[in-house]
Amino acid sequence: MVASDPDMLQDICVADPSSAAKMNGFACKVASTVTAQDFFFTGICQPGNITNVFGSLVTGANVENIPGLNTLGVSLSRIDYLAGGLNPPHTHPRATEIVFAIMKGEVFVFPKGTVHFQKNNGDIPASVIAAFNSQLPGTQSIAMTLFGAKPAVPDNVLAQAFQIDTTEVQTIKSKFAPKM
Repeated sequence: MVASDPDMLQDICVADPSSAAKMNGFACKVASTVTAQDFFFTGICQPGNITNVFGSLVTGANVENIPGLNTLGVSLSRIDYLAGGLNPPHTHPRATEIVFAIMKGEVFVFPKGTVHFQKNNGDIPASVIAAFNSQLPGTQSIAMTLFGAKPAVPDNVLAQAFQIDTTEVQTIKSKFAPKM
């Protein structure tokens, strides 16, 4: 199955997340309430504060923080990495991703739905800009999807799929258990 954003039917449709109407995307704000601020976001200007075990942080510039992107079918993310940092294996079910390494100028493309990751192999921090052909590409983390699923994927299924024993499956699952 493949999903994508529909083509827009009007010039602009600034997202109104407070609307009770639900659809693919967001309902439109009343045109008289649209402001320039609906098309502006400073959240990717500076590196983010990386505090996770992976050594990376994704900051999205999508319809959730730029309401003016609603129905336009585009978004960005800034991904910051510590030395050796990893953006773990994941997919974007609704978008193709193109990544631009800020300092080196390298570009790499990940087609929609492809399992991929990014890793900073350098010994200094790095940042990339990722562009998507969706206002909200979605991210499906592979490890969390398999080992942190609710309801859980049975241990024997994961053990057979990864050719490990159920004790190892339980050890891995414990790393993805909700923190109380």
